[in-house]
Amino acid sequence: MKTSDFDYLLPPELIAQTPVEPRTQSRLLVLDRSDGSLEHRRFPDIANFLREGDVLVFNNSLVIPARLSGKRSESGGKLEVLLLRRQSPNVWETLVRPARRVKVGTGIEITGGSTADGGKITAEAIGVGEGGIRIFRFSDESLLLRLGEIALPPYIHVPLEDPGRYQTVYADVSGSVAAPTAGLHFTPELIGQIEAKGVKNLFTTLHVGLDTFRPVREEDPLQHQIHREYGVLGKEEAAELSRAKAEGRRVICVGTTSVRLIEAAAQKSGNDEIPPFEGWIDLFILPGYEFKVTDAMITNFHLPRSTLLMLVSAFAGNDFIKQAYREAIKEKYRFYSFGDAMLVL
Repeated sequence: MKTSDFDYLLPPELIAQTPVEPRTQSRLLVLDRSDGSLEHRRFPDIANFLREGDVLVFNNSLVIPARLSGKRSESGGKLEVLLLRRQSPNVWETLVRPARRVKVGTGIEITGGSTADGGKITAEAIGVGEGGIRIFRFSDESLLLRLGEIALPPYIHVPLEDPGRYQTVYADVSGSVAAPTAGLHFTPELIGQIEAKGVKNLFTTLHVGLDTFRPVREEDPLQHQIHREYGVLGKEEAAELSRAKAEGRRVICVGTTSVRLIEAAAQKSGNDEIPPFEGWIDLFILPGYEFKVTDAMITNFHLPRSTLLMLVSAFAGNDFIKQAYREAIKEKYRFYSFGDAMLVL
């Protein structure tokens, strides 16, 4: 297995720059693993593929305003700071540009945002990593999250008029710096329609990091160190998943983040019970992985050579995913965060 096995060529014009309106009007490519068929649908048709007793697992993480403008305290030189991951109260792993003069002990000031008084906080670099990574201790974390802006993925070049369109309608727990995009297609009305069919909707939390967009650089994917993400699977949700598996009901994940969370939780159990979970997740799912909980998934189209494409290929088979992506490109589906979706049965 090589990283190049998960590469493909995408015409740039198929990278969705803006979300469709309304949310549910994206396209849906349905992959049936039982017979290898592909079917073209619209996203609201997803309800037709769900049945009473199914469990639908959502990720309710809310995207924080992670892009900050700042300056060096001593020189006044301008900086852009991107929050990547909260390590502890007031301490964040960040990506800084330009980073070359930001060393341990460097002080910075963050200003701007939508606060009435303009707002300002200070921070000190307490750690240095590769590729512009810096660890900062901030003076006021509560104000920090009011000074920033939503950070869109690097392949989106059109400003987003409504920041709420980069949030799911059920987002509830702050912590992601990138959206769990498979959930962007749902509306409250569609969720209600699905519930009316007797489907159980579960809401879990996995905070998404920007590393999700980075391609794997190593030719051997086993040498890649996957970015850790913080997740929570509650006691009631874990019990419902355990009941569903014991009763032979399907568990359908909305997004690869939900897949990683429930599969990571299942790894902690020595039996068929799925325990509650809270903590850091570094589960890297590659072809050959044996899925313990996930029976189907809803997902967007992912970047070449990405860990997300590898996960989907592990679930559906690399050849089948390649076939589906060729079909989607031929039919001019929209790709990536604001793009169309797949249902893999």
